[in-house]
Amino acid sequence: MTRRDSQIAASDSLTPGRISLEKPAAEKIVRRKLSDQVFDRLRELIARGELQPGDPMPSERDLMERFGVGRPAVREALQSMHTMGLITITHGERSRVNELSAGSVLGRVDEVARLLLSAEPEQLDHLKEARGMFECGVVRKAAEMATETDIADLRALVEQQRAQLADRAAFVAADVAFHARIAAITGNPIIAAVSQAMLKWLFQYHDVLLHWSGNEALTLDEHQEIVKLIADRDGAGAAVAMRAHLDRSNPRYQHHG
Repeated sequence: MTRRDSQIAASDSLTPGRISLEKPAAEKIVRRKLSDQVFDRLRELIARGELQPGDPMPSERDLMERFGVGRPAVREALQSMHTMGLITITHGERSRVNELSAGSVLGRVDEVARLLLSAEPEQLDHLKEARGMFECGVVRKAAEMATETDIADLRALVEQQRAQLADRAAFVAADVAFHARIAAITGNPIIAAVSQAMLKWLFQYHDVLLHWSGNEALTLDEHQEIVKLIADRDGAGAAVAMRAHLDRSNPRYQHHG
């Protein structure tokens, strides 16, 4: 090849639209841990329904033979499934498959959420904001869907809360039950589970001792008004009332220094 030919070939390799003769970058194959592969296989068995909620898991020996791996890989995979809430490991008994639900899934992150709220105080304000947006939407939907039984339950919860005026902890518990019951009206298990989770995370910061006197009567009045608006099918009004209720009560949730 002449010098000119070499220059033309080099130019062609850089020209747009021309096929490059350069080798592609190497795509490395990452070796996965045996326990991760066993975990994936077991998860597939649950997803396909071969292992149903309540079923005992195959023995370690059976799993070793089925997948051709050693006991450490099987045990590590089972422990990972237990940590994720897919199975329950009980000492001296066979592991069993758990029944999954929105509540059980959110329950697995409960401690992590509490740690986040404790470690980063500003996250509490984010939680209050999220709860406000969430509950205003929920109460609007509840006003559309509430049955006579739902309305009766809410009214009964308000009266139960009124009966707990002398018991601060019970009054707060009744408050949680009232808001959770509104979420349940939607008939959506994910909404109900998210509501329960946020209420649980938030109410650990409810400063009952510092912000108790004089607020209980107002809380009951606000709850009664929200129930009335739900019963009247006034979703917009219920959302406004809920927003005012939460905005007033938000200062009661604070980090304890």
